[in-house]
Order: sequence, then structure tokens, then C-alpha cells
Amino acid sequence: MSFPALSEERRKDLVNIVRKLAEDFRVSLRNERRDAMEKLKQDEKEKGLSEDARKQADTKIQGLTNAYIKKVDEILDSKEKEILEI
Repeated sequence: MSFPALSEERRKDLVNIVRKLAEDFRVSLRNERRDAMEKLKQDEKEKGLSEDARKQADTKIQGLTNAYIKKVDEILDSKEKEILEI
């Protein structure tokens, strides 16, 4: 079975869909980061977690978030190039 080549307009539509999905993933990652940081603040107040330990955990969480957002961006760039290839 053979499929006709995608038109330029359809390729651009697909790129927009991929960009939307990537943004949804970024938002999801940020929401998870926010939830984790709120949990740490709650533990600091309720369970006596030290401020230094919380800040250290915040830094690790932010680092992981940045790494995964970078990975999403790399995948997005790769997929855009793949879609726009003629």
C-alpha cells in the first residue's frame, strides 16, 4: 500500500500538533515539580525537615525538571525536522 506524499500545509499542521504535545508535556513536568516542592514545604513544617535539606531537594528537583524539559525540546526539534523533510 502506498500513501501520497504529505503536502507542505499538512506538514505544518503536523508540526503544530507536535509543538502542542511538547508544550503539554512541559506543563505536566512543571506541575509535577510544583507538587513535589509543595510536598517538601509541607514536610518542612509538619515533619521537621530542615530548611537546608528542603533547599537541596528543591535544587535537585529543579535540575531534573530542566533536564527533562531539555529532552522534550530535543525530541521536538528532531520530530519537526523529520516531519518537514521532503
